[in-house]
Amino acid sequence: MLLAQLTDMHIKADGRWAYGKVDTVGYLQKAIDHVNRFRPKIDAVILTGDLTDRGGPREFEELRRHLQDLAIPWFPVPGNHDRRDMMREAFADHAQIGACRDFIQYAVDDFPFRLIGIDTTEPGKPYGHLCEARLAWLDACLAAAPDKPTLVFQHHPPFETGIHHMDVQNLLNGDVLMDLLARHPQVRHVACGHVHRPCEVTLRGIGVSIAPNGAHSVSLDLDPEGPSSFTMDPPSLRLFNLDAARGRVVSHVSYVGEFDGPYPFFDMSGALLD
Repeated sequence: MLLAQLTDMHIKADGRWAYGKVDTVGYLQKAIDHVNRFRPKIDAVILTGDLTDRGGPREFEELRRHLQDLAIPWFPVPGNHDRRDMMREAFADHAQIGACRDFIQYAVDDFPFRLIGIDTTEPGKPYGHLCEARLAWLDACLAAAPDKPTLVFQHHPPFETGIHHMDVQNLLNGDVLMDLLARHPQVRHVACGHVHRPCEVTLRGIGVSIAPNGAHSVSLDLDPEGPSSFTMDPPSLRLFNLDAARGRVVSHVSYVGEFDGPYPFFDMSGALLD
């Protein structure tokens, strides 16, 4: 199973650019085209929050207009820049979101790997937190399918990256989440967004990753006093190769754009090119 992850699109409405410099709508369309053209065909896309920049209805309308171009199923969860009420309204006809009530979280059982989306947002706050109700829901959801390999996806990562201005607004009770997930050995991976940089770690024996961003990246500044800033790194997305039979997750970064190549390593006789 091939699973793509798009994150932190920060879609603006009315042709506006994020921070006056980033054409987030243009980058999203390029990422969608990239996903649609990828071979072998990608099976599904997870969208891990900050779908919009300010969470307003016009931004969600713009987002929805582009997501309809995806030729494969897509599954979103909110980020701190989104608003649950606006997201529910925009995606009321989405099979999973339409059934959500208090929080936008759900399980997808249509694939060899089970997908569980979690709502880590706290309204009006940049950081994430999982209340007792959400943790109880997740625990019960995992207990209902103990034998199916599972990937969990969410916005806020449950670990510190070393980028201080982002770490103070990650998932505040990440240890509680990881303790819960460790009690369910079918959980193979946790896919996150929020930090706008590719990053990986292993927690409680479970792989946890943050996806790169298709538009703008948070600067890789590991100075504890470093300022909040972004750079225009090459746009990319996360691609997971999920092997349900072996419960294995292989994670790739796929760059979006036109690049030289591919070029062969060997000539027609099989000799390595010099």
